[in-house]
Amino acid sequence: MLLAALPLAAQAYEYPWHREGHREIRQDAGWGGGTADQSAQPLTAQVQVDSPATAAFSPNGDGTKVIVRAIDQARRQILVQAYGFTSAPIIRALGQARARGVDVAVLLDKSNETGRYSGATYLINHQIPVWIDSSVRIAHNKVMIIDGMTVVTGSFNFTKAAQKDNAENVLVLWNAPALAAAYVRDWQWRKSLSHGFQQ
Repeated sequence: MLLAALPLAAQAYEYPWHREGHREIRQDAGWGGGTADQSAQPLTAQVQVDSPATAAFSPNGDGTKVIVRAIDQARRQILVQAYGFTSAPIIRALGQARARGVDVAVLLDKSNETGRYSGATYLINHQIPVWIDSSVRIAHNKVMIIDGMTVVTGSFNFTKAAQKDNAENVLVLWNAPALAAAYVRDWQWRKSLSHGFQQ
């Protein structure tokens, strides 16, 4: 769970919710079971965030373009956590970032370990290290941490379907180093529990 003070970003998310006439958030919604590792890694970070934010919504929004724009602004490092990973524009943008000298590293869900050519294969072929986060049932994160300052998150899988077919959201928080640091700590924790991708 992440708690952050973001009134303007909250308003952007509130609009599609109210537009559909949904005004109640259930407090008693349960979570499905599943395996989870028992690491002592903290699960909650509370930080103060006072940064510009960009929000995009699907279907047929600008989620992919917003993510690519954030990748294109990277100068030093991009850390990625992804579940679905098939969006050609996003994968290509990561390869281009690596080509211009950005340190790119990627953690993927085990569903990306297939016997066929994949987005992970493309990254490996472009000298981008890829790890598989398989110690949990699903590695469901959709996160990029850029230059230790910018966080890309939301429900949006890095896939064509997320752009065209699904109801999704992307949130980019620019110039938010304290928030980025919390996500970097989580990325490093998940990497410590992952294994290298095998083609």
